Amino acid sequence: MKFSSLFTPQIFNTPLITHYHTLKPNKPNPWFIKIVTTLFLSKTPLNNTISNYLNHHLTPSLAFEVIKNLTHQHSRFNFFIFTKQYLKLSHSFWTYNFLFRSLCRESQHNSAKILYDVMRSDGLLPDGRLLGILVSSFAFVGRFDVCKEIVNDCLRNSVDVNVVVYNNILNILVKCGRLDDAVSLFREIVRLNLNVDSFTFNILIRGFCVAGEIDEAFRFLNDMRNFGCCPDVVSYNTLMTGLCRVNDVDRARDLLKEINSPNDVSYMIVISGYCKLSNMKEASSIFNEMVRSGVQPSVASFNALIDGFVKAGDISSAVDMHKKMILHGCDPDVVTFTSLIDGYCRVGQVDYGLELWNEMKARNFSANLYTYSIIISALCKSNRLQEAHELLRLLNQSEIVPQAFIYNPVIDGYCKSGNVDEANAIVVDMEKKCKPDKLTFTILIIGHCMKGRAYEAIGIFYRMLATGCSPDDVTIRTLSSCLLKSGMPTEAARVKEILFKNQGSSPKNSYHQSTDSDTQHSLY
Repeated sequence: MKFSSLFTPQIFNTPLITHYHTLKPNKPNPWFIKIVTTLFLSKTPLNNTISNYLNHHLTPSLAFEVIKNLTHQHSRFNFFIFTKQYLKLSHSFWTYNFLFRSLCRESQHNSAKILYDVMRSDGLLPDGRLLGILVSSFAFVGRFDVCKEIVNDCLRNSVDVNVVVYNNILNILVKCGRLDDAVSLFREIVRLNLNVDSFTFNILIRGFCVAGEIDEAFRFLNDMRNFGCCPDVVSYNTLMTGLCRVNDVDRARDLLKEINSPNDVSYMIVISGYCKLSNMKEASSIFNEMVRSGVQPSVASFNALIDGFVKAGDISSAVDMHKKMILHGCDPDVVTFTSLIDGYCRVGQVDYGLELWNEMKARNFSANLYTYSIIISALCKSNRLQEAHELLRLLNQSEIVPQAFIYNPVIDGYCKSGNVDEANAIVVDMEKKCKPDKLTFTILIIGHCMKGRAYEAIGIFYRMLATGCSPDDVTIRTLSSCLLKSGMPTEAARVKEILFKNQGSSPKNSYHQSTDSDTQHSLY
């Protein structure tokens, strides 16, 4: 017998249906639930007999089981609306709780707002746990008006609204850059005499530090004690990060001395700050201070120092720091190797860089995008184009998503060597993975002009314009000269028109910009 044949008025006249009359709410019959579920999904028009029966026997607990039995969120919500509109059923808190969680999880916030309004009409409110979920979810999508409405409803009806709920809203406001709203909410928390905690202050301190408003962040640090809160290591670490971000590392170092028990992150923040300024003497001093205090340096601390020495051109000290790293029991990672490879390549010792590359592979470390970029660029500078091209092939076979700056040194190398056909072939392979950038087009145009291949050069030029890239003066002048020499004065004149339009904007000469990976991207 098909299920659809069960949904006739006759089923409600059978002795079987009397069984459901005796069911207790906490022991729902699975067959009744299955019948109601299938009836709803079949979209069979309900006659008066069925509607009346459901109206008398579909209890809130049974409705909850039906909603759980429905697999799709859309069906669950529609069943809920059906029972409200046609059966006037008052649902239990657990139905609302279940639907809210699933709707918010699937980002169906409009439906969740409708559900909340119906819940209020049923005289129900979320409890503390559900309140936290609702507020966080609506705040995450920027519906702070709904957050305020829900919280105010709970406050008016004596539902416990603890500071964690407000902290969740504060945290999202800060992440959205809405500092003024965050401060207003903080004042509201104070007005309600809620017990703010250090987490509340740390959220605001972080927000002001990210915005570069360090003095305002310090004001909140000083206010903490007035509210019975003590600044913790997170408070200080956040402030030191903010200070280092604006290059006020000496002030961060002074703040480090105020921490009762600084951790490895505390020291690493200041070390990284000095490394960023290439002040390796102070960075090393902080490192030694950390070791003397008994704090075990982390891999991140060693990596910051190694990279700092590399950027300062001191490969010897970088290697020594790598040795200290091993002595302290810290295993190097891909960032460590990438920095050391970069250091050797910077001083022209590419073979040492390749040795580290091979050591990485022997240790089963997967090179990242910047490891490839550094070694490929260095090989191209050393006129080892075949080796660079081979690494490019390895990159294409990996799961790494490449970017144009990886390909540009190889394309540039082949163009400068006069092998523009190979450069073109690399671009074809490149376009399967990523789009050429302004520098890619510039290299190709000049490379083809140098070979006197004006027709191809002008084609690349128009492709460049079509992608929204603006050519620089050197590229336009080179192309214009090439076109004139090739007997294409009309095209040369068109190119010169573009030059005149660009002269007011004073574009930079992108071809003479370095293609080195360190000038294009950071390791961190």
